[in-house]
Amino acid sequence: MKEWIYTNSMNLKFILISTIAVYIGIIVLTRMFGKRSFSKMSSFDFACTIAIGSVIASTLLSKSVPLFDGLFGLTCIFLLQAITAFLRRFDFFCKTVDNSPLLLMDKDKILWDNLKKAKVTESDLQGKLREANVIRISEIKAVVFESTGDISVLHSSGDEEIEDWLLEGVSRN
Repeated sequence: MKEWIYTNSMNLKFILISTIAVYIGIIVLTRMFGKRSFSKMSSFDFACTIAIGSVIASTLLSKSVPLFDGLFGLTCIFLLQAITAFLRRFDFFCKTVDNSPLLLMDKDKILWDNLKKAKVTESDLQGKLREANVIRISEIKAVVFESTGDISVLHSSGDEEIEDWLLEGVSRN
């Protein structure tokens, strides 16, 4: 029990040195590979962010993971993310790693089957509409469950129609 609460100066030095090295490593890798490494643009981006966090935690707090191994692991994750970002330019690969956005509302009509498919409840939908400052259902042009898991609400108080390009690739069923 005592070891769980207390530590020693050697452990603290190990954590400090690892923290500084990993911090510098993350800055260098982010500068090399870009901020996209921490974006939520696709499910693969999200997985990379989780993996990066896991490697950082293991490297900082576990004596069984040498500092160089942790930095090498981070570099591998950043490289995989960069390669995947490049390959996503090709439709066949993009369809493999990305989820398709799904239409949840078409104007004021709730698409109940799509809500079920996305595992989004009516109260989740209502909350997102409130977050988007929708005050009348008639203002809604479309609600999209994005490939990242976010919900986008396109609305306007006018009679403007949504440009087709904005809904390109959005599954309606």
